[in-house]
Amino acid sequence: MTNHIVLFEPLMPANTGNIARTCAGTDTVLDLIKPLGFSVDDKHLKRAGLDYWDKVNINYHESLPEFMKTLDNNSRLLLVSKFAEKDYTSVNYNNEELDYYFMFGKETTGLPEQFMRDNSEKAIRIPQDDTHIRALNLSNTCAIVIYEALRQQNFPNLEKSHKYEYDKLK
Repeated sequence: MTNHIVLFEPLMPANTGNIARTCAGTDTVLDLIKPLGFSVDDKHLKRAGLDYWDKVNINYHESLPEFMKTLDNNSRLLLVSKFAEKDYTSVNYNNEELDYYFMFGKETTGLPEQFMRDNSEKAIRIPQDDTHIRALNLSNTCAIVIYEALRQQNFPNLEKSHKYEYDKLK
């Protein structure tokens, strides 16, 4: 079982850098679907994830159709969108035979409308008050969803507790 965060045509380097940092800290694969709204050499992206960028397993895909070709019968694709009826906590993410792909849309327009319509059964949402905000921040949304999946999976390969060593401060 492997978890993936998939970003469709991300625009903001700071968001992608923060998401890369979350991926590094959770052993989550980051899939980036082009075109990207920035260069991966961009100073803002490096500032957001400089210490972690080389620790992230990143896959680049030339387009959404090219990404879709990489999925197989052991892949479970979930589309994270405010235009979904199913709550993200109502899904079971604990099938060890599956790799989970959590796809997030472009910051300004989300996922393509026709793609969402064709795959509506795969859509999940984080509850929010849609009357006050248009959407939650992308990097926050990624963290919320991946940590729910990891919680259900009992945080595989992650340190669940850490002893603070006072002696090291002396």
